[in-house]
Amino acid sequence: MIKDKLCDNDLIYLSRAFRLARKGRFTTMPNPNVGCVIVKENKVIGEGYHIRAGEDHAEIHALRIAGDSARGATVYVTLEPCSHYGRTPPCTTALINSGIKCVVISMLDPDPEIKGRGVRLLQESGILVRHSLMLSEAEHINKGFIKRIRTGMPWIKVKLAASLDGRTAMKTGESKWITSVQSRQDVQCFRAESDVILSTATTILIDNPHLNVRWSFFPKNIQLKYCREHIRQPLRVIIDSANRVLPTHRFIQNSGKVILVRLKKDNLNWPESVEQLLAPEINLVGSYQINLEALMKYLGYVRKINNVWVEAGPTLSGSLLDIGLVDELILYQSIKFLGSNAKPLCFLPNIDNLKDVKTFKLLNIKNIGPDIRLTLKP
Repeated sequence: MIKDKLCDNDLIYLSRAFRLARKGRFTTMPNPNVGCVIVKENKVIGEGYHIRAGEDHAEIHALRIAGDSARGATVYVTLEPCSHYGRTPPCTTALINSGIKCVVISMLDPDPEIKGRGVRLLQESGILVRHSLMLSEAEHINKGFIKRIRTGMPWIKVKLAASLDGRTAMKTGESKWITSVQSRQDVQCFRAESDVILSTATTILIDNPHLNVRWSFFPKNIQLKYCREHIRQPLRVIIDSANRVLPTHRFIQNSGKVILVRLKKDNLNWPESVEQLLAPEINLVGSYQINLEALMKYLGYVRKINNVWVEAGPTLSGSLLDIGLVDELILYQSIKFLGSNAKPLCFLPNIDNLKDVKTFKLLNIKNIGPDIRLTLKP
């Protein structure tokens, strides 16, 4: 395998392939986001991206556009072409049959049992292969997929919203709205990118939320790119150890599947879209609670979930941070003070000394309307 340095053409065409790949971020689960660009004599003759699992991969879309002109061309692709029969035939076979002369791959397949197989098949057919270019971009665009393949666990992203003094709701529980309409629109995009929205029975009882993706609430630029019919609804997973959620709650009435995570099932009349999952329990200070780590392993290993988006109160958010399950924290901060009687951002009862405090790396800061959005890594 040839590992080469990034040249100007690589940067131009792989960057274009990554922009294409990102178009599938609302629809590809459980598959990765992949983009492909085919170039001949410095001209793009075909391009495509993976849209939905079970449908054609990015390379097939691009080859279809290129047609016979693909012979002798160079293919730029963000992830190693598949080499096995799944719900679609292997892309390596299509590339070989097309007569292309070179394939430039950003990232090899993260699965150690598959990694490099596609490259070898291409090389054995006389195709020049270069790879391991723009790796940070490749890791970033498929963080959840890569983590699940490598560890069995999904990428866990916790959303928080607070005032300048770190408060999330008034003492009465009133919280609508601390942040702006622009921030709530932004949240819809994060929901749409996620495979699971995770919350708790406490949040359901307090807010009675829909917990779905509302296309009508997308920013206009997103609505222009994605029609309403192509937006899938994430699986809603609700931690409900005391069986407090009822069939009458609003999110149950929405389209889309729901998992109620419980310690025991009830016999209420639930719609077919609702599943009661009995989860392992853990004894914490004399009370039995859902084992969060076991739940995440189940979502990754069994359900093939890549990305979990957490929208919950201070208890679940604090618990996930406390046991080290959070990969990324999205904090919307409004330019307001709610006062000392308001509710705190997180409950972290195990921090008693300054040496034990939670510290974060600031990945990004952005203005969202009048608010600030911080992207943090624990």
